Amino acid sequence: MQETLFIIKPDGVRRGLVGEVLRRIERRGFQLTRMELRQANKDILAQHYADLLEKPFYHQIETYMLEGPIVVGTFYGSDAVKTWRKTMGVTNPAEAELGTIRADFAQGPDSNGDMRNMVHGSDSVESAQREIAIWFGED
Repeated sequence: MQETLFIIKPDGVRRGLVGEVLRRIERRGFQLTRMELRQANKDILAQHYADLLEKPFYHQIETYMLEGPIVVGTFYGSDAVKTWRKTMGVTNPAEAELGTIRADFAQGPDSNGDMRNMVHGSDSVESAQREIAIWFGED
C-alpha cells in the first residue's frame, strides 16, 4: 500500500475538471487522504521542481503553475504511484494514450512549446514522500 501526491493544475481547476479527476482516482479504488484548494507560490514550486530549476523551460512551468488555484492532495492504495502515473498518461498530452486524463483533457504543446498537461503525480514512492512533505509538512 502506498500514498502518493496528486495536483490538479490551474487549467484543470479553471475548466471545471476537478470532479472528473477525483472520480477517476476513486474509481480506481483509491482512498483520498488529503485535499486542498490553494494558490501555489514561487518558494513551494522551487522546492517541488528542484530538479528542474536550471532547465530552460522552468520559467514556463512556474508561470503555468501560478496562473490560478490548484488542487493538491494525496490518496492511498495498492501500487498507487504506478497506477496513478498510468491513469494520468505520459507528460506530453499529444503522446498520451486515449482514455488517460492527459489524452482526454490536457492541452498542448502549443506553438510556443507550452504544455498544459493538467495533472501531476509523483514518479516514485520516494518522490511521493518528498512531495507530500513539501506540500503538507509531513514529519
